[in-house]
Amino acid sequence: MDLKILDMSETHARFVVSGTRPEMANALRRTLMTEVPKMAIETVEFHLGPIRDEDGKECESVSPLFDEIIAHRLGLVPIPTDPDLYVFKDQCTCEGEGCPSCTIMYSLNKKGPSEVYSGDLEPLGGKELRVKDELVPIVKLGPKQALLVYASAELGTAKRHAKWQVTNGANYRYYPTVTIDAKKCDDSDDCIKACPRDVLARKDGKLVVANLEGCILCSACTEACPQGAITVHGDNTKFIFEFETDGSLSARDTLRKALEILEKQFDEFREDVGTLIES
Repeated sequence: MDLKILDMSETHARFVVSGTRPEMANALRRTLMTEVPKMAIETVEFHLGPIRDEDGKECESVSPLFDEIIAHRLGLVPIPTDPDLYVFKDQCTCEGEGCPSCTIMYSLNKKGPSEVYSGDLEPLGGKELRVKDELVPIVKLGPKQALLVYASAELGTAKRHAKWQVTNGANYRYYPTVTIDAKKCDDSDDCIKACPRDVLARKDGKLVVANLEGCILCSACTEACPQGAITVHGDNTKFIFEFETDGSLSARDTLRKALEILEKQFDEFREDVGTLIES
């Protein structure tokens, strides 16, 4: 399997995987979607009763939403994750008690009237633990309302809950092969106009493929060409992948972790098969 990066930003990746099969490509897609671990808020403790600020002003620890809804919204906030730093809570040496190796603690203290956002979560640790997207709305507090909570984040995967899903829109398609028969091609630009991804263009009066990797195999160009000069095929040994992350992990770390997980699973499967054969 060979991998070529086409585009890589903090939260977006586009790359080509070649020398493999569709089932292997789909295994990578499913790993990206469900098995890359990330941190997410799992436990939220709400302070109940009156809260008094420094000026002596008293607020009641209530909000327009049920505590369960607020906890659910906090759970969906992307928490920055170092995939090599944290371990699953049930596998940690603290035996599930919660420690810096498996847990990140946050506090949230906000008084109304105001709007509470994800950026109001204060990590009990370094600034690198602050959430990157600080504008995720949580709740709007009215006069004399307040919210004081303590939340703990832990490692998990999307197999357990969607809040631990790192990637969005993880997909792949066959690598396109676009062939133009110059003998059949006329001077019409209908095929160029029909293509939604600007794959075809005119160069020195000739029809050429200008953006091959932009082709989505829709065959709009072949339908617009009455002479049958254009053929479009997909290569089932080469694939274009694309995905985005929610910001908890970088796209590069997400891809690296997915490949590590996939390699480990294949090694374990190979050992299991070998054990069965020997027995």
